Amino acid sequence: MHGFPHAIKDLSSTKGIRTTRGSPLVDGIPTEDSILAERIKSRGAVLIGKTNTPEFGLGSQTYNSVFGTTLNAYDQSRTSGGSSGGAAVSLALRMLPVADGSDMMGSLRNPGAFNNVFGFRPSFGRVPAKGDELYLDQLGYWGAMGRSVSDLAMLMSTIAGPDPRDPLSIEQDPRMFEQPLHGDVRGKRLGWLGDLGGHLPFEPGILELCTQSFKVFESLGCHVEATGIGFPPQQIWETWVTLRHWIMAGELGPFYADPAKRARMKPEAQWEVSGASGYTAMDIYKASQARTSWYQAAAKLFERFDYLLIPSAQVFPFDAKVHWPQSIHGVTMDTYHRWMEVVVPASLLGHPVLNAPVGFSRQGLPMGMQIIGRHHADFAVLQMGWAYEQATGWVGKRVPPLLGSRV
Repeated sequence: MHGFPHAIKDLSSTKGIRTTRGSPLVDGIPTEDSILAERIKSRGAVLIGKTNTPEFGLGSQTYNSVFGTTLNAYDQSRTSGGSSGGAAVSLALRMLPVADGSDMMGSLRNPGAFNNVFGFRPSFGRVPAKGDELYLDQLGYWGAMGRSVSDLAMLMSTIAGPDPRDPLSIEQDPRMFEQPLHGDVRGKRLGWLGDLGGHLPFEPGILELCTQSFKVFESLGCHVEATGIGFPPQQIWETWVTLRHWIMAGELGPFYADPAKRARMKPEAQWEVSGASGYTAMDIYKASQARTSWYQAAAKLFERFDYLLIPSAQVFPFDAKVHWPQSIHGVTMDTYHRWMEVVVPASLLGHPVLNAPVGFSRQGLPMGMQIIGRHHADFAVLQMGWAYEQATGWVGKRVPPLLGSRV
């Protein structure tokens, strides 16, 4: 990355560069870098700033009271998605060669889909971190974005790899991501999860764009088959909400405990903390048991399939003035993040998952699809993504109108 300009997502500490986490309550100049920033700088990148994120990274809509709203690369009236919205737009508009981001609830996948770029949430532990708590918070972590899978893989070779400061980091050589991505994908079995048996509502056109991609995979010699997940999707959601409340309460509790600071937190952040107020230790244990059961059910799915496919979002990029969709195709959303439920199954698993562009709506709005791989099969997911990219070329085929003919 020698000489590359790079901007790190504003949830990550950068020595000497202002870090806010999108909140007026966190505004200072860190005295040390995150592990991510350390590694990117050590490979010669030049940090030129930070990329925008919603407050505390909560919500797949990148707006905050510190820097305002990040607009979509393809339609300036629409949202960029989030929480790595600033990263995705900077990448799509060719302001950065590659971008980093974090992903708890689709924060690399959703903005990747909304801005026609690739976003990769790796296996848990693949990209190490340091912090005040390193054992319990296993829902959100760092990954990479790129306009090509090969660029994304090279960034992964920089930020991945074990670190003694992270006790759960994976002990594998990150140089695996420097290997050629070309591989024989013929005969690979892909399971299409669709709308989880009617559980998830979708804006019209999204499922159709994804299923149209099947002929691409079949042209590569793969076999695509619709399948159920063998687990109650509502239980996945309830497990997610419980664990997310608990983790966010641990992280944001000190702000919430101060009435003056609480008043400056956005309502969704307050809701996350207050949602954990009645939990007992047994509630958390049972949620972890349910998460384990879902992992075991998914393991059986991966006995039949090499990869799983599901859309990256349930709506196309929406009005940037709207904080979150209140309904999808007539179905009311009961929380600020229910409209992104489609990313939760992969997030709970901790498996590697790649957003790959699948095309555009009739209104010219981008969409993507998740390619979910087996446990720790990060490189295999990128190989499948690379093969798909070579057959489609969506990123180069349709560039943002703001760029005109400059690309």
